[in-house]
Amino acid sequence: MTVHLFGILYITEDSFSDGGRFLEPAAALQHARALIAGGADALDIGAASSNPEATGVAPEIEIARLQSVVPQLLKDGVAISIDTFSQDVQRWALNHGVAYINDIQGFPDPEIYPALAASDAKLIVMHSVQEQGRATRVEVSPEEIVPRCIAFFERRIAALTAAGIDRSRLILDPGMGFFLGSNPEASFTMLNELPQLKRAFGLPVLVSVSRKSFLRRITGRDARQSGPATLAAELFAAQKGADHIRTHDPAATLDALRVWNALNARHSGS
Repeated sequence: MTVHLFGILYITEDSFSDGGRFLEPAAALQHARALIAGGADALDIGAASSNPEATGVAPEIEIARLQSVVPQLLKDGVAISIDTFSQDVQRWALNHGVAYINDIQGFPDPEIYPALAASDAKLIVMHSVQEQGRATRVEVSPEEIVPRCIAFFERRIAALTAAGIDRSRLILDPGMGFFLGSNPEASFTMLNELPQLKRAFGLPVLVSVSRKSFLRRITGRDARQSGPATLAAELFAAQKGADHIRTHDPAATLDALRVWNALNARHSGS
């Protein structure tokens, strides 16, 4: 399995996992470089948290936080993804030539489409049951979640490509955790049905399960203690065909994938 790894860097006060740890630019840059050294192929950087308890962040604050680290990382040659649903922040990111824009709303507003079409950035189009804004607690049955996700991507891909955005630039993220509703079974169902999503669209799929609450419900661990649960879900996602994995600990994920591949190679050769 060849999987592209996005290391997660939150420059926020209230991320569910590491809020406040990397608000200072020096700490953010140090952690960013550690993620790359650990095996991340790209960094997914967010300056506003999207968890249900998070407070809103004005676009100018997001931009100021990003400005403190992104230009230096780009100068270092790091592939950067900006995690934001603010059009102002997306335009700022496009002007800086980032490699990816990651929108938890899946780029719903046609106003930004001309700027997206004029850029070379790949677009991570995320599905969420909320469709607008950050995650909230919405009840969605596991049986409903996959058809709902497929219908969302059908609409969104049609809108983006009609605006002149090449289909080859799109990466699909089905969403996980509260983005799929308050029932944790919806996330397990979606992981199991990743092959259906890939068959439906023939596009690369990104999965982000790192330290999510639906895993913590099983183990009873907090976010910082959720490394083993995260790895199990990430390996399962890779086995089901995930092309990209967004993770807090790319070094651990890379090690696990290497061992998994080595074991499978030896098994197939026996």
